[in-house]
Amino acid sequence: MRIKRKIVEIDEERCNGCGQCVPNCAEGALQIVDGKVRLVSEIYCDGLGACLGNCPQDAIRIVEREAEAFDEEATEHYLKEKAEREKKEAIPAPAPHGSGCPSSRIQMFGGSSPCAVANKPVAQAASASALSHWPVQIRLVPPTAPFLRGAHLLVAADCTPVAYPDFQRDFLRNKVVMIGCPKFDNADEYLQKFADIFRTADIKSVTVAIMEVPCCSRLPMIVERGMAVSGKKIPVEVVVISTRGEIINRQAIAI
Repeated sequence: MRIKRKIVEIDEERCNGCGQCVPNCAEGALQIVDGKVRLVSEIYCDGLGACLGNCPQDAIRIVEREAEAFDEEATEHYLKEKAEREKKEAIPAPAPHGSGCPSSRIQMFGGSSPCAVANKPVAQAASASALSHWPVQIRLVPPTAPFLRGAHLLVAADCTPVAYPDFQRDFLRNKVVMIGCPKFDNADEYLQKFADIFRTADIKSVTVAIMEVPCCSRLPMIVERGMAVSGKKIPVEVVVISTRGEIINRQAIAI
């Protein structure tokens, strides 16, 4: 039934597809399609505007117009189906060492204790890599990966190691790293992955390294929301790196 009510409107000219608004819509009414944020369906938008303060382009506003009425029951059903679909589509746990695709096969470099491996000291020699495990892509790391147990976690936007020249020395040393792109990957999948990790892996601290560009600012929010879903409280620091490879901000997040 169409009624006159308040509903979200997106200015596609202003929208740059950063998607910062998507994880802030509890009804899941927003998603990125063809590089722009779009309304999935009018019936999923309650018109309260929780997404408004998370758009750096000021591309979202609340208008009053004729639209399909907000359907709370349909929204709950949609969210449940969405969660079940994403769970089925989730990448399975990597195969044991010695089998499966090398890109997703779990590996730990040196030592025998998962915690010791994840946080082992790194040799000072310039040629030594600080990487203690594989895989590193957020989508490929299962929440049950042994190297996550008791680890200090580094969540990095995948441009940061290219921009910041001393990334391994200053950030990766003694940490377990997970990298990804908050603009092009699935934010909901990331959120659920972090929630599962925080819930089960006894993470000691989280450092989030991002670029200064707007789309990167989604990553700390995803980590923060994943932690909220898990019910855990873990120290989080966000480090912002400029496109010139300089640290321009470091800030602890109060969880």
